[in-house]
Amino acid sequence: MEILVRDFVKENTDKLDAAGISDASVDIWLLLEYFTDIKKSEYFANQNMQIGKVHAKQVEEAVKKRINHIPLQQIIGQTQFMGLTFKVNENVLIPRFDTEILVDEVVKYVGDDFFKVLDMCTGSGCIAITISYMCDNLAVTASDISKDALDVAKENNTLNQTDVTFVESDLFEKIEGKFDVIVSNPPYIRTKDIESLDEEVKMHDPHLALDGGESGLDFYQTIITQAKDYLNENGMIFFEIGFDQAEEVSNILKENGYKNIVVKKDLAMNDRVIYAKKG
Repeated sequence: MEILVRDFVKENTDKLDAAGISDASVDIWLLLEYFTDIKKSEYFANQNMQIGKVHAKQVEEAVKKRINHIPLQQIIGQTQFMGLTFKVNENVLIPRFDTEILVDEVVKYVGDDFFKVLDMCTGSGCIAITISYMCDNLAVTASDISKDALDVAKENNTLNQTDVTFVESDLFEKIEGKFDVIVSNPPYIRTKDIESLDEEVKMHDPHLALDGGESGLDFYQTIITQAKDYLNENGMIFFEIGFDQAEEVSNILKENGYKNIVVKKDLAMNDRVIYAKKG
């Protein structure tokens, strides 16, 4: 038995709306396109389009997960980041648009010159892999304390045909050599603030990738302090930061002798990226 797409979309959009899922209609169409290849543009050209029972069941199962606030990206197992496809699961933070600003700043800095780059707290590998993909002549290393996260990152490295080297390391513990650029989107949420995050984030993103300690600054303090021993002369350090952390992270950089500190805003005009040169 086949079902009219318009009836199916309305019924399942209503279910998501009732569960408090924002952008419910957007999610339904993304699930339809992923599981059935039915495109919204094709539907508007033929509003008598039907969906088969098998495909309908697949989408309905996905809707049940979405009602439980499992992120859409985890349901379909992938997401887009700067035009590339990345596999994601419960072991990695889902790449966010804000992080594209961080990658863009690094890419503008390195260009096509030869640089050694270290991406610390790599998670899905989206930062390291995208930088490697977009720039020639780089030697990119990515590290994370989580083996499970690194397994995902390695899959993404293969998927995007890049040549990133991965190291399982608690920050600099197993890092060897020196780098021209160190980049990181570290955990920066204050421990007490995690419970106030959206349910999708606090229930389904790994807390290891969120918890920045009591002040939210633990990782910045450690990375900035130790990075001096791993940066070449005039090496650069780049971070994603929380919207209210620019002043505090700037002070940590200054205290450790970094210079030429720059803060960049995101599209919402919140402070989002900070970078500086080794003093």
